Amino acid sequence: MIANVRLFWVLCGFFGVAATGYLIWSLNDPLHAQRIEYVGFVGLMLCGILSALIAFYLGRTHAAQGGELPEDRLDANIDDGDAEQGFFSPWSWWPIMLAGGAALLFLGVAIGVWIAIIGAAVVAISLVGWTYEYYRGNFGH
Repeated sequence: MIANVRLFWVLCGFFGVAATGYLIWSLNDPLHAQRIEYVGFVGLMLCGILSALIAFYLGRTHAAQGGELPEDRLDANIDDGDAEQGFFSPWSWWPIMLAGGAALLFLGVAIGVWIAIIGAAVVAISLVGWTYEYYRGNFGH
C-alpha cells in the first residue's frame, strides 16, 4: 500500500506541474490575447487535488492498520496477499436479472418514465431474490 501512496503523491506533483505549465502556456498564447483558459487549468488542478486526497486516504488507512501488508514486503509471496473474497454462486441467475433491471431503469430515464418504473420493479425483485436465494429450495438453511 505504501507504493500506492507514493504513486499518488507523485501523480499529485505531476498534475500540479502540468497545471502550472498549462497556465503559463495559455497566458503566452498570442492568439488568445493572454487570457487564462480555465477549463484545462481547473481540470488539471482537480486531478492533482483528487490524487492528493487518494494518497492521504491510503496513507492514513495504512497507518491505521498497524502492520505491514504482504505487498509492502520484499520477501512476500503472491499467496500471502490472497484473502477470502466471499462466497459467490456460480450458477445464480439473479445478477443477470439485476443487470437487466438496471439497464431498463437507465433506459427509462432516457426514453420514458414508464420503462423506468418497470426497471425499478425488476431491480427490487432481483435484489430480494439474490439476497434470499439461499433461504429456499435445495440450498435453504
